[in-house]
Amino acid sequence: MENLIYKSTKSTPDINLDATNNLIEISGQSYPEDSTTFYQPVFSWIKEYLTQATSKVNVKFKLVYLNTSSSKCVMTILDMLEDAHAEGKEIVVNWHYDSENDAALESGEDFREDLDLNFNLVED
Repeated sequence: MENLIYKSTKSTPDINLDATNNLIEISGQSYPEDSTTFYQPVFSWIKEYLTQATSKVNVKFKLVYLNTSSSKCVMTILDMLEDAHAEGKEIVVNWHYDSENDAALESGEDFREDLDLNFNLVED
Protein backbone atom coordinates (compact mmCIF):
# COMPACT_ATOMS: atom_id res chain seq x y z
CA MET A 1 0.00 0.00 0.00
CA GLU A 2 1.36 3.40 -0.95
CA ASN A 3 1.83 6.12 1.62
CA LEU A 4 -0.17 9.33 1.39
CA ILE A 5 1.69 12.54 2.17
CA TYR A 6 0.39 16.11 1.96
CA LYS A 7 2.55 19.10 2.78
CA SER A 8 0.83 21.82 4.74
CA THR A 9 -0.47 25.03 3.26
CA LYS A 10 -1.73 28.11 5.04
CA SER A 11 -5.09 26.43 5.68
CA THR A 12 -4.34 22.70 5.52
CA PRO A 13 -2.26 20.43 7.76
CA ASP A 14 0.74 18.23 7.10
CA ILE A 15 -0.55 14.70 6.59
CA ASN A 16 1.69 11.65 6.74
CA LEU A 17 -0.09 8.33 6.28
CA ASP A 18 2.67 5.73 6.41
CA ALA A 19 1.55 2.12 6.02
CA THR A 20 5.11 0.77 6.23
CA ASN A 21 5.65 2.23 9.70
CA ASN A 22 2.01 1.95 10.86
CA LEU A 23 1.82 5.69 11.38
CA ILE A 24 -0.94 8.23 10.88
CA GLU A 25 0.13 11.85 11.50
CA ILE A 26 -1.84 15.03 11.04
CA SER A 27 -0.34 18.31 12.21
CA GLY A 28 -0.65 22.04 11.73
CA GLN A 29 -3.71 24.14 11.01
CA SER A 30 -6.86 22.79 9.42
CA TYR A 31 -9.41 25.17 7.97
CA PRO A 32 -9.71 24.33 4.27
CA GLU A 33 -12.55 25.85 2.31
CA ASP A 34 -14.14 22.41 1.92
CA SER A 35 -12.94 20.09 4.67
CA THR A 36 -14.89 17.06 3.48
CA THR A 37 -13.35 17.23 0.00
CA PHE A 38 -9.88 17.82 1.45
CA TYR A 39 -10.10 14.89 3.88
CA GLN A 40 -11.84 12.42 1.52
CA PRO A 41 -8.58 10.84 0.27
CA VAL A 42 -7.46 10.57 3.91
CA PHE A 43 -10.69 8.75 4.84
CA SER A 44 -10.25 6.37 1.90
CA TRP A 45 -6.61 5.65 2.72
CA ILE A 46 -7.30 5.01 6.41
CA LYS A 47 -10.27 2.77 5.62
CA GLU A 48 -8.17 0.62 3.28
CA TYR A 49 -5.15 0.65 5.59
CA LEU A 50 -7.13 -0.47 8.63
CA THR A 51 -8.39 -3.55 6.77
CA GLN A 52 -4.76 -4.59 6.23
CA ALA A 53 -3.06 -3.44 9.44
CA THR A 54 -1.65 -6.26 11.54
CA SER A 55 0.65 -4.28 13.87
CA LYS A 56 -0.01 -1.54 16.39
CA VAL A 57 -1.18 1.64 14.68
CA ASN A 58 0.31 4.86 16.07
CA VAL A 59 -1.74 7.98 15.47
CA LYS A 60 -0.39 11.45 16.15
CA PHE A 61 -2.48 14.59 15.98
CA LYS A 62 -0.80 17.92 16.54
CA LEU A 63 -3.37 20.40 15.35
CA VAL A 64 -2.73 23.99 16.33
CA TYR A 65 -6.12 25.10 15.03
CA LEU A 66 -9.07 23.38 13.40
CA ASN A 67 -12.38 24.84 12.34
CA THR A 68 -15.74 23.18 12.95
CA SER A 69 -15.87 21.29 9.66
CA SER A 70 -12.30 20.02 10.15
CA SER A 71 -13.25 18.94 13.66
CA LYS A 72 -16.04 16.82 12.17
CA CYS A 73 -13.54 15.25 9.77
CA VAL A 74 -11.15 14.47 12.62
CA MET A 75 -14.06 12.84 14.46
CA THR A 76 -14.76 10.74 11.37
CA ILE A 77 -11.14 9.55 11.42
CA LEU A 78 -11.33 8.82 15.15
CA ASP A 79 -14.58 6.89 14.66
CA MET A 80 -12.86 4.75 12.01
CA LEU A 81 -10.02 4.08 14.44
CA GLU A 82 -12.46 3.25 17.22
CA ASP A 83 -14.25 0.76 14.97
CA ALA A 84 -10.92 -0.90 14.12
CA HIS A 85 -10.07 -1.04 17.83
CA ALA A 86 -13.43 -2.70 18.53
CA GLU A 87 -12.50 -5.32 15.90
CA GLY A 88 -9.30 -6.11 17.80
CA LYS A 89 -6.75 -3.82 16.16
CA GLU A 90 -4.25 -2.15 18.49
CA ILE A 91 -4.63 1.61 18.08
CA VAL A 92 -2.83 4.31 20.08
CA VAL A 93 -3.83 7.95 19.59
CA ASN A 94 -1.56 10.71 20.88
CA TRP A 95 -3.10 14.18 20.82
CA HIS A 96 -0.26 16.69 21.09
CA TYR A 97 -0.91 20.24 22.22
CA ASP A 98 1.14 23.26 23.20
CA SER A 99 0.87 24.17 26.87
CA GLU A 100 -0.28 27.66 25.86
CA ASN A 101 -2.95 26.45 23.43
CA ASP A 102 -6.02 25.82 25.58
CA ALA A 103 -8.25 25.32 22.52
CA ALA A 104 -6.11 22.41 21.27
CA LEU A 105 -6.18 20.79 24.71
CA GLU A 106 -9.95 21.23 24.97
CA SER A 107 -10.44 19.72 21.52
CA GLY A 108 -8.40 16.70 22.54
CA GLU A 109 -10.35 16.34 25.77
CA ASP A 110 -13.65 16.55 23.89
CA PHE A 111 -12.60 13.90 21.38
CA ARG A 112 -11.28 11.60 24.12
CA GLU A 113 -14.60 11.76 26.01
CA ASP A 114 -16.49 10.41 23.01
CA LEU A 115 -14.22 7.46 22.26
CA ASP A 116 -13.33 4.03 23.54
CA LEU A 117 -9.70 4.17 22.45
CA ASN A 118 -6.22 4.41 23.93
CA PHE A 119 -6.21 8.22 23.61
CA ASN A 120 -3.40 10.19 25.26
CA LEU A 121 -3.13 13.93 25.72
CA VAL A 122 0.53 14.91 25.28
CA GLU A 123 1.73 18.36 26.30
CA ASP A 124 4.58 19.67 24.14
